[in-house]
Amino acid sequence: MPIKRKPGGGRKPKVKLLPAQVLPIGQLLTDLTKRGWSLGAKVGMGGCGEIFLAAPSGKPITPDQASHVIKIEPHANGPLFSELAFYHRAAKAEMIKNWQLRYKEATYVGVPAYIAEGWHELNGDRWRFMVMERFGEDLEMIFTKHGRIFSLPTVCTVAISLLNSLEYLHNNEYVHADIKGANLLVGRTKSKRHEVYLVDYGLAYRYLADGKHREYQEDPRCAHDGTIEFTSRDAHKGVLRSPGIFHSQEILPYCNYYQQFHFTSTVPLYVRMYCKVLDALIK
Repeated sequence: MPIKRKPGGGRKPKVKLLPAQVLPIGQLLTDLTKRGWSLGAKVGMGGCGEIFLAAPSGKPITPDQASHVIKIEPHANGPLFSELAFYHRAAKAEMIKNWQLRYKEATYVGVPAYIAEGWHELNGDRWRFMVMERFGEDLEMIFTKHGRIFSLPTVCTVAISLLNSLEYLHNNEYVHADIKGANLLVGRTKSKRHEVYLVDYGLAYRYLADGKHREYQEDPRCAHDGTIEFTSRDAHKGVLRSPGIFHSQEILPYCNYYQQFHFTSTVPLYVRMYCKVLDALIK
């Protein structure tokens, strides 16, 4: 049932983001450490800019061989700037490596590590860009290929991976705020095909400030932010910057329920089984 907004309520119209122009294939971008990156073909568009294949300068940038991707948006836009703030504060490679050393039972952390960033000028326009590891398909695409249903073992595997990723984020004072199948990518190489990575941190925010939980505050302008099918009850109320880790823990079951039970008549039995599994994992 559609959510009805009160007259005059809801978020104010957002400033329309300028679309990043299609930069020529082979364009050389130089990051802040003076390392060169060759730009490949455009492969998608996210909430934080357009996405292109990429590779270190001199390396192949073909669809089969490109090792990285680059997000790029007009320098005056804000989403990619916000995402970079998260990576600087909570997702540097050394931080992720240290986390793995502390929690050896986690074979990997499903949070992409910061690689590089920079800005580029072309024809009088300035562009901000971020270099990322290249991943494989997202779970929404895989879900569709499998007739829009995953087995219970698959759902539990995804849940465990996500819980590990969320534990890392929450211990670094962040909440993702937009967990969904399209933001969950599997590893691209053969050795990482069964790893699940949580991406797109344009809505991520710190729920702690100076070690203290942010004050609970409802803001009608932020009501329903995120992905409407999966967002938490707090987000529906516009509690965008102050909810804590339970925000993510509420979104997670919605996503897993969707993946396991969409278009199936076996909901009651599997719901009970899944809830027991998830409850045990959270504890």
